[in-house]
Amino acid sequence: MQAGVDRAKSRYVMIGGFLGAGKTTSIIRFAEWLAARGLSAGLVTNDQGGGLVDTALVRARHLPVEEITGGCFCCRFSSLVEAAESLVQDTAPDLLVAEPVGSCTDLVATVSLPLEKIYGDRFTVAPVSVVVDPLRAERVLGLATASLSEHVAYIYRKQLEEAEIVVINKCELVDARRLLRLREALAAVAPNAEILECSARDGTGLEPWFERMLAGVSRAAAIAEIDYDAYAHGESLLGWLNAEARIGEADGTEFDGTAMLVEILARVREILARSGHEIAHMKGTLAVEGDPYELAAANLVRTSDAPAVSHRLAEPVDIGRLLVNLRAEAAPEVLEEAVRTSIEAVAAGLPCTILHLEHFRPGRPVPTHRLAGRP
Repeated sequence: MQAGVDRAKSRYVMIGGFLGAGKTTSIIRFAEWLAARGLSAGLVTNDQGGGLVDTALVRARHLPVEEITGGCFCCRFSSLVEAAESLVQDTAPDLLVAEPVGSCTDLVATVSLPLEKIYGDRFTVAPVSVVVDPLRAERVLGLATASLSEHVAYIYRKQLEEAEIVVINKCELVDARRLLRLREALAAVAPNAEILECSARDGTGLEPWFERMLAGVSRAAAIAEIDYDAYAHGESLLGWLNAEARIGEADGTEFDGTAMLVEILARVREILARSGHEIAHMKGTLAVEGDPYELAAANLVRTSDAPAVSHRLAEPVDIGRLLVNLRAEAAPEVLEEAVRTSIEAVAAGLPCTILHLEHFRPGRPVPTHRLAGRP
């Protein structure tokens, strides 16, 4: 039996962090790391709406996954437990790895502690990790010019406050001097957290973090002070959009699905940049219809960024299924117009149908449980 794995209980690992921090890439790396050690992971993705790029990426790696939509884990606590139990029953994973919505906080009080108190006979809770993108962290913590509003940044800081492990991801983006300054700023906000550095993209520096998630046990306390009015206001400033489209036709004109995906995301970025809206995260996939394991994937985490490709299609496609998830400080209607206009422009000359599109602002978080102290 692997050290740190209690076969009598399911180990629950929560990897949080703000939108665009690299949580999904980290989770996939963790699942691969576990598999190399003879262990398996069951994943739970989460979002305010349906049609998740994260779920598509996880399934493309042939990993078991349950998707919880319509609210974050704190507001869908029973759904989280049901999803975890479904994974345990169907695939019996050694670890359950949950990725909460990137705009949520107070998850120790509303998820971790209730799991320990109510379901302590079934779950062992690992230390709570919060992943950060160093460029966004610099801006939120005053080391660079801010891009998100102070109201949204409130959520970001509260995420850090409840972390037991703060993981500076994408370390290749900053030099040693900036990294040291960032570590000092993070330590001031999260003085009790262990601060680690890694790059999930290139796979470096992950081992110490993964070992802690495999063997450690949470001792986290709830955030001492949190203003749910400020929290709700910060979330309400974010527009949310999930879209799915079918592009092309059987035996029709073939096209480069990777290039199309990148161009669509780039056009959306340009439209929002012109109107002064800050993107918190935009990601998309374009999969071969009928084969969700063959897909292109790209994302960007700031309006100033170009889309970065993480997966490429090996061959041209005749029919593609496009998913786009966009979170930005903009009215949902602005996001809808930007996405529709971009898809129609890039897919011009090809059959194109919008199959699903939802856009909204997140509602006020209303947790099912909230525990201030340890059970």
